[in-house]
Amino acid sequence: MNKIERNSLLYKTEVEYGDYTINHVFGCAHGCMFPCYAFQMAKRFGNVKTYKEWIKPKIVSNALDILNHEIPKLKKDIKTVQLSFTTDPFMVGYPEVSSLTIDIIKRLNKDKIKAVILTKGKIPAKALSLAKYNSFGITLVSLDEKFRKKYEPHTAKYSDRINSLRAAHKAGFKTWVSIEPYPTPNICKQDLSKLLKSISFVDYIVFGRWHYNRLVSEYKNYRSFYAGCVKTVRAFCKKKKIKLHIKTGTN
Repeated sequence: MNKIERNSLLYKTEVEYGDYTINHVFGCAHGCMFPCYAFQMAKRFGNVKTYKEWIKPKIVSNALDILNHEIPKLKKDIKTVQLSFTTDPFMVGYPEVSSLTIDIIKRLNKDKIKAVILTKGKIPAKALSLAKYNSFGITLVSLDEKFRKKYEPHTAKYSDRINSLRAAHKAGFKTWVSIEPYPTPNICKQDLSKLLKSISFVDYIVFGRWHYNRLVSEYKNYRSFYAGCVKTVRAFCKKKKIKLHIKTGTN
């Protein structure tokens, strides 16, 4: 796997439900076609030229050395650290990434810092031996494998994501799901209630609309569609006593 070095790693995220974050890999082999905001930004700022280049990830080889330097200075300000917003901590086909992710979580936990994980891969069994105050999440916007193969071509199957998250739940971890970007019916016809039912065991849900794609604006009733989705998700979370965050601009 290709490697790079960085001068810093921990930073305060501008994501509305986040705190600090770490992106210990540049690029992502999952190759999502929503399009991917992280790829768009990397291309805009000249850090990558093509999609083909983006999906060949590079691991940050000095990540732990950086954390040993940054954590003592920042830990008093950190509530949580999310892995990750511009890459995937359990990237399918890259065990080196998963291994470094686990080592990073252990380093954070050494200073009692909670890690919040979000992946489109499978949560490895090895991760379930980590401190129970960490939390694990998956991105899940559909249960339709045809949709996944088109828009999330190199990610883990939806059933595998759910099963690995359920295993984390059974192991005693807090678990969560990001249902974002949720597609309009002209992109994928599906039953939101069925998707919610498949993750009824989780502690927290983030729900957000699909952005950066003309297909949404071509769907005439997209505003009322998302308003209806929000109503469905709110009712479900209230019934199941699940914490909920609706992304700004969703309805």
